[in-house]
Amino acid sequence: MTDPKKDMSEEIETEIDEIIDITSEEALEGPDEDDVMAELEQLRAERDEFRDRFMRAVADAENSRKRADRDRREAENYGGSKLARDMLPVFDNMKRAVDTITEEQREQQAALIEGIELTMRELLNVFGKHGIQIIAPEVGDKFDPNQHEAMFEAPVPNTKAGDIIQVMNVGFMIHDRLLRPAQVGVSSTPA
Repeated sequence: MTDPKKDMSEEIETEIDEIIDITSEEALEGPDEDDVMAELEQLRAERDEFRDRFMRAVADAENSRKRADRDRREAENYGGSKLARDMLPVFDNMKRAVDTITEEQREQQAALIEGIELTMRELLNVFGKHGIQIIAPEVGDKFDPNQHEAMFEAPVPNTKAGDIIQVMNVGFMIHDRLLRPAQVGVSSTPA
């Protein structure tokens, strides 16, 4: 007589052996090569996409930093341009007042005139502290359209076309930008 337990045990062992054999064969075969290559290509594409995103993000951050730095420098250098432009007529009026003082008035009102001249010098010092420089062309200088504004043209003997023949108002620069051009008269004498 056969033992049913033993038969069943042998049958289970046989089935287990078959499962192990099938699993071993599949393990030896491995996944399909095409599937592996497709998955590898997909991972490479993802990697490239993430690298591209990262590089763009780094470039955007660098551009933003540079733009903020440039904006900060411009605000420091040119933020006061409007106030400076509004102060130029004050300078012009003080200069005109000083230029019209006669020697007699200078003797009679020495303290007042000295006060006006000191105030004008202090205004120029403040301008200088903030990068505002005077453009003061001289008669005979060449007309420069980047710094001068021609108020009139006139033929003047012994001059060349484009020579400054009169200075009506000085100009001003704030750092490297023109705040106000110097107002000048220009010779139109043909060469």
